[in-house]
Amino acid sequence: MPAEIKTHYRACNLCEAICGLEIKTQGDQVLSIKGDKNDPLSRGYLCPKGTAMEDIYTDPDRLRQPVKRVGDTWLPISWDEAFATVAEKIVAVQQQHGADSVAFYAGNPNVHNYGSMTHASVLRKAVQSKTHFSATSLDQLPHHLTSFTMYGHQSLIPVPDIDHTNYMLIIGGNPLASNGSIMTVPDVPKRLKAIQQRGGRFIVIDPRRSETAEIADQHLFIRPGNDAYLLMAMIHTLFAENLVNTGHLSHLLVGLDDVRSLSQPFTPELAEQRTGIAADQVRQLARDMATIDGAVCYGRMGVSVQVFGTLCQWAIQIINILTHSLDVRGGLMLTSPAFGYVKPGESGAGHFAAFHSRISGLPEFAGELPSTVMAEEMLTEGEGQIRALITTAGNPVLSAPNGQQMDEALSGLDFMVCLDFYINETTQHADIILPPTSALEHDHYDLAFHRLAVHNTARFNEPVFQPAPGALHDWEIFNGLGLAIAARKGIELKPLPSPDKLIDMGIQRGPYSAAAGHPLALTLDKIKQHPHGIDIGRLEPSLPERICTHDGQIQLLADYLRQDIARLENTPAATDKDELLLIGRRHIRSNNSWMHNAHRLVKGKPRWQLLMHPDDLAARNLTHESQVRIESRVGSVQTQVLASDEVMRGVVSLPHGWGHKRKGVSLSIATEQDGVSCNDLTDNKLIDQASGNAALNGVPVKIYPVQARGAQA
Repeated sequence: MPAEIKTHYRACNLCEAICGLEIKTQGDQVLSIKGDKNDPLSRGYLCPKGTAMEDIYTDPDRLRQPVKRVGDTWLPISWDEAFATVAEKIVAVQQQHGADSVAFYAGNPNVHNYGSMTHASVLRKAVQSKTHFSATSLDQLPHHLTSFTMYGHQSLIPVPDIDHTNYMLIIGGNPLASNGSIMTVPDVPKRLKAIQQRGGRFIVIDPRRSETAEIADQHLFIRPGNDAYLLMAMIHTLFAENLVNTGHLSHLLVGLDDVRSLSQPFTPELAEQRTGIAADQVRQLARDMATIDGAVCYGRMGVSVQVFGTLCQWAIQIINILTHSLDVRGGLMLTSPAFGYVKPGESGAGHFAAFHSRISGLPEFAGELPSTVMAEEMLTEGEGQIRALITTAGNPVLSAPNGQQMDEALSGLDFMVCLDFYINETTQHADIILPPTSALEHDHYDLAFHRLAVHNTARFNEPVFQPAPGALHDWEIFNGLGLAIAARKGIELKPLPSPDKLIDMGIQRGPYSAAAGHPLALTLDKIKQHPHGIDIGRLEPSLPERICTHDGQIQLLADYLRQDIARLENTPAATDKDELLLIGRRHIRSNNSWMHNAHRLVKGKPRWQLLMHPDDLAARNLTHESQVRIESRVGSVQTQVLASDEVMRGVVSLPHGWGHKRKGVSLSIATEQDGVSCNDLTDNKLIDQASGNAALNGVPVKIYPVQARGAQA
């Protein structure tokens, strides 16, 4: 008799949009994955990534038990042996080289698995090292540092109230491909079109005519890495034309006159010289922000991962403040999640520059050093050198700048253990790999993305399948490994209860709890009774009572910002006409390096080629679909180039996360794909100096036909 057909409801955890899913199964087989029409946030929308959850669950390349390296092969071992071996090796390295000789690296997927977020602390307490890195400094560190500086908490990040905005200025963002980023916004196409349907407009500023730019009311090209000149010129214009309106936040602003003074040198004419956007257009952007009710300015990867990333994110906040577009309907708004609601007194606010990296002297943020220095901290001998590494769901060989240096650094470690279920470009260097269950085998609650959602909802995700006997969830691995290391050190450590219990405690202390006097009186059990999720309501003004600074006021400036504004003013214009500026590229079927082993996400027209403007091709005697060599200060790669007027002159675009054709990688589908890693070109010394965040966009490169012999990298 065939197994019963069951219907499950949960959210996709493969990107920030957390789209609701309707999954039909029979036994251990997935019959279909569709969008959940009753999900109050995603409203039935589902991008192509959602169906790939089945591919990850069934992937024969996915590890299902611990393995250890023996020469060039991997042998399965028990969890007991794995924990004991890791504990022995980690403690031995620390006894010989010091506590901080063991480092941590956490990759992007950790925020998509709540067990990693709730339980990684157990392992960190056992290891007792202050050497921590993560994908944060390859991605969104400027957002966190800006929120910490201005509002007093790294997670107090306002997001566009897109469902009510009438004018949206998107700088360096491509939400049609990303489904939002630092803005959880499923069903982006309908939400953007709704702006136009209610008589509004949205404008995209980007060096590439992206998918979002294609449907925008206006697209403006901008030279990569120069966005800060545009933003500062908009601030200049707001003051010069008496357009400033700070509204209900006026009494909370500290440093407004200083912002006015510091913006004076940055005229629209200077912005035109540096960005390519006409001075009159710069002024018009500022005027529109100031005069259209329900306007919002939003910037993402293009302005974050560049040499002035923090200054850009700060300037975006300032523009919204000066135009009364912060904490108002249709502007930038704070979310009010059931768990993780930020208000004064909350833990995890962050800290900055409490210590610095050993070699380059870059500042920490919230206990993490910038990932740009991780390789040099492994390769440079001396006291404090990293000798062992623990990675969790991370692939810095493909994700961090100067990937070839990272590859070299990992190969020289004394010991490396990875929590991951793939043998990829990074984990192939490990001594032991500890694989957690896949998403369909464990429950989940979106801790990070409800904090960034354009509409307040809550949803608990039950597992679709029971894990195989002997399999462990990520939180169980953290508990087990932490206890093994603590026991080896002779220190007392208590395991944490399951993550759902921790989430329930937080929800019952949250804004919708009985303790808060809210009529919903939410608990996790109540949320579980609503498999499609609970609609908590639209974003509401709440910033004044939630500011977490020491004096409860918005701090518009900090010393590091003054220094960075001076750096911007004194930065000379580029003069090498042979150089091109490299930018990345996002596709809706991809998310970093970890989705290329699913056939349905890589099938079809290849998406890994270099895009180059036809005029730049002609100037170098290159032709469409020819092979070219791309050279930067740190590396050289060879790939196919496509002529495309999607990119502006002087700019080339290479997507992130490819380059899987490497010895030792056990990803049968990914390794069949062509394409090279753009991070073999990005420069670990090219950084946002304010935060230490990697500058992955605006990287100077030179391009040659493969048969020519140019300068060697």
